Amino acid sequence: MQETSFESLIRARHPILMEGSLVERLTRELGHELDPHISNASLLLTDQGRAQLAALQSEYIGIGREASLPLVLLTPTWRANPERLEAAGVPGDSNLNAVAVDYLKKLRDEQGEYAQRIYIGGLMGVKGDAYAPAEALSEKDATEFHRVQATQLTDAGVDFLIASTVPAASEAVGLANAFAATGTPYIISYVIRPEGTLLDGTPLHEIVTTIDNTVSPKPVTHLVNCVHPSVFLKAMEAERQQGYDLTDRIIGLQANTSARSPEELDGLDHLEGEDPEPFGRAMAEAASSNRCTLLGGCCGTDARHIREIATWISSSVL
Repeated sequence: MQETSFESLIRARHPILMEGSLVERLTRELGHELDPHISNASLLLTDQGRAQLAALQSEYIGIGREASLPLVLLTPTWRANPERLEAAGVPGDSNLNAVAVDYLKKLRDEQGEYAQRIYIGGLMGVKGDAYAPAEALSEKDATEFHRVQATQLTDAGVDFLIASTVPAASEAVGLANAFAATGTPYIISYVIRPEGTLLDGTPLHEIVTTIDNTVSPKPVTHLVNCVHPSVFLKAMEAERQQGYDLTDRIIGLQANTSARSPEELDGLDHLEGEDPEPFGRAMAEAASSNRCTLLGGCCGTDARHIREIATWISSSVL
């Protein structure tokens, strides 16, 4: 049992630490060739693979414990939708999403009293390329497509659902519909431009308002991920200049260490980013300016970057 529900922590604006990168570290640090269809979910298929995932996530657990902060761990299921699982040759009755949740529950249960402060998020992604908004599903198609995975993660007992790196409004609304139908608290997290829009050009305030006003229940909060803190800072300021203050609804950031655009990063054959200290300063500026309380890392981050975030959270009054 968790000491406080994840939804309660969000509504109270309690500082929460999120994990850092897994996929980048598995490929760049450890030299893994991940399945082209389901990415790091393939590691769930073997004891060795689960141990390798646990080694990285245990680093983030140690940081959260040292800082005495609630911690979010995400299931390695960003690409584990039924279509991709079939393409990867994973048997339809294997329910790899449930395996992912069970893996994280066991890892959490090993953490003694700190286990009560660890929250498991059921991670999902869009059907196509997250950096290609033209591939986005329609709202209706997205609702149906994402329903199965959302249900599997919910039935396995996640604390909340999260869709990450969402580039287009139509699929964002469809994901929200699929999540809402489960009755599980959920978050939609967008990849954005410095101008304050999703990659498809939809203004942030528009997609947040649309989902909040048309989907019931609405998300517990909205997030931004897979961009540098400076991009988030510019985007939120651009929205304020247009008369929209989103600090009550976008309360978190899972950031990259590179300020390059998503398209530029997607085409790189090497890791580009910044050292932990300047990244930590950039995160502190972005978070303090926008009252962000749910903070973690995305591409390019490792335990050093997450420790910088935890140190700043612990020493700050948000």
